[in-house]
Amino acid sequence: MKKLACIVALAGAFVTSNALAWGSDGHRAVGAIADKLIKGSNAEKQVAALLLPGESLEKIAVWADCVKGNWCGPQTAEMTEYVNANPKHSEYHYTDVPFQLDAYHDHGVGTFDDDIVQTLKGAIAVLQGKDTPQTNPHKFTKRQALLIVTHLAGDIHQPLHVGAGFVGKDGKFVVPTKQAEVDALNVFDSRGGNSLLLDDAVLAATSSKLIPPAPPKDDAAPVPAQKSPTKPFHSYWDTTVVDYAMRRSSTRTPEQFAQYAIDTKPTVSVNTGDVMNWPYQWANDALVVSKLAHTGVTVGAVSTQTSKSTGESYKVWALTVPENYPVPSSAIAREQLIKGGYHLAALLQTIWP
Repeated sequence: MKKLACIVALAGAFVTSNALAWGSDGHRAVGAIADKLIKGSNAEKQVAALLLPGESLEKIAVWADCVKGNWCGPQTAEMTEYVNANPKHSEYHYTDVPFQLDAYHDHGVGTFDDDIVQTLKGAIAVLQGKDTPQTNPHKFTKRQALLIVTHLAGDIHQPLHVGAGFVGKDGKFVVPTKQAEVDALNVFDSRGGNSLLLDDAVLAATSSKLIPPAPPKDDAAPVPAQKSPTKPFHSYWDTTVVDYAMRRSSTRTPEQFAQYAIDTKPTVSVNTGDVMNWPYQWANDALVVSKLAHTGVTVGAVSTQTSKSTGESYKVWALTVPENYPVPSSAIAREQLIKGGYHLAALLQTIWP
């Protein structure tokens, strides 16, 4: 298959790993689907009891990302309290299992005590009323647990938030068997795909031939002073494919996408057993999808960049993807967003039948 040659830029700011998974619209779409599916149920009543007036699952779905900065507006007292009590909160959103593996295992390569699977387990336990030092090490309140579960149910269905690429010194994807092998000499961590860079101009030119054009915006957005010529692979999966998925579904808003998702009557895998095991099932499903996300993707030239904020130097690689990549990747994103909404609703209805 013909490939897009994607060239690494030798300059430009590094995007913080896992900053805004699925982007605002993607997370809100997951929440909006769940809002519709739990309507009229006891779960809806229990959720409403934890929400503030005017809130919904759609509206709170981005809360756990909003606490990372001021892009959602000024930090509220609730956000500040949460951040102060959870100094590692940015780590709750992902795990880095080699994408070639079939399952997430506790203490496996790329997993850690505060990763997305473990954090989801803790938050689910709180919603179940199991608030003990063992089950709730982060001391989440019940409202915080709902805020976190709503967000992470979206994150864990983003394939690069579970399946990670590791690059060998020969410039090819490798599978480390233990964490000590990821030594930045023989095996490099691609930081969830943030160190794998696509040529943004080439990607845009290709997608324009494959993806319906975006509808005109009501208000003209400000033009960035300087746009990076590259797009991290992780960023592509966080936001670009959500835009493509909505455009291919003829929807413009998360609520419209949610209605589209329900109207299509999708076949969504049903989780089984104790809900405390559902995060493992979701992670294993994401690994399957992450393999698809990496299909036909190859690593190219390597260079070094330096973070403007920390001064840290790190390696980045050019990435080559199949020429038709926007089509299958946006189809995957659409399916994963729908799964996230349906699985979130099922979780809440199982906790509060």
